[in-house]
Amino acid sequence: MRATGLEVADIFRQAGPRYREQHATALSCGQRGVMSAIERCRTAALGGHVEQCDACGHQRIAFNSCRNRHCPKCQSLVRAQWLEDRQADLLPVEYFHVVFTLPEVVAAIAYQNKAVVYDLLFRATAETLRTIAADPKHLGAEIGFIAILHTWGQNLLHHPHLHCLVPGGGLSADGERWISCRPGFFLPVRVLSRLFRRLFLEQFQRAFDAGDLHFYHALEELQAPAAFARYLAPVRKTEWVVYAKPPFGGPRQVLEYLGRYTHRVAISNNRLINFADDQVRFRWKDYRHESRPKVMQLAADEFIRRFLLHVLPSGFQRIRHYGFLANRYRAVKLERCRQLLAEPAPIIPVPDAPLDYRDRYQLLTGKSLRDCPKCGQGHMVCIETFLPGTLPRGPPEKR
Repeated sequence: MRATGLEVADIFRQAGPRYREQHATALSCGQRGVMSAIERCRTAALGGHVEQCDACGHQRIAFNSCRNRHCPKCQSLVRAQWLEDRQADLLPVEYFHVVFTLPEVVAAIAYQNKAVVYDLLFRATAETLRTIAADPKHLGAEIGFIAILHTWGQNLLHHPHLHCLVPGGGLSADGERWISCRPGFFLPVRVLSRLFRRLFLEQFQRAFDAGDLHFYHALEELQAPAAFARYLAPVRKTEWVVYAKPPFGGPRQVLEYLGRYTHRVAISNNRLINFADDQVRFRWKDYRHESRPKVMQLAADEFIRRFLLHVLPSGFQRIRHYGFLANRYRAVKLERCRQLLAEPAPIIPVPDAPLDYRDRYQLLTGKSLRDCPKCGQGHMVCIETFLPGTLPRGPPEKR
């Protein structure tokens, strides 16, 4: 298969049937659903419509998208809308990016208990940041932040971690002052790391004691309390990875950065190089060697297996807001932050009438879906729709 235009969907369509057959008992309903959605995305299986240019008569078929959150082709519009909504939350302060990572031995259990352990990761991270920030020895303020779950590394292996975007300061306990971080410094990483380790392991042990964790295959022996304790003993003493990146330059850089993290999937189509002789080659960065760019080659079955490692439980919320950015209090507390910072709320234009998806896409991304790709003068107008599993009534001559 040629490299140009290669998509994850192409690999799934060609190698997916064999993978389903060989791993029938191991695939979850969620993983099967993701495979099916990606394979059907923007094909006749989902239906679509025919558009025609009102100037030159050029026609094209536009198939419907699957809208699955794991699909590499379905994130641009929802990402743009989410970022548009976040503009109203930005404050005129430094922003910091803090990453909390689970050790490999814990990540192995997390894969078999995704909903439980990923939720613990969110809870322990949130409690760590809020506790250290509220301590007068460090900041002495109520902070707000966004936490975004990623479960992959560049090599597609299971690597659960949280990206946290945090304004550099917060509200005093009485809500009467804005307390800023020291320029260029948020909170001490080692202190964050050790509290995060303690809080997570305490909550992890409680989940085990309550019978909320389940163990299969190579981890089955961990059902015994003594074996579970021995398994975790090494990570109780090691330093857990918490990394704070340098602050951003301003609100615009914050939004641009957020756009690279919020609605990502395990691998984007533009990282794929080629798929031939049942081998998939793709670009990756080796962060253990100074982010050196490399090319990885995997058998198609292994590529699919790694991709499916990152299918989230149905309904699991992978972007969460905390502190003064929590949904329940956001409007009131952000208004108070702006009063203390003497910064008016940003003005977000509201359209006079509801927009269809093409107008909304252009407003959010600046790219037009209406302009004719052939003559560039006319607009594409819908002239026919067709249902899933069907095709247009006849192939347009100028399509």
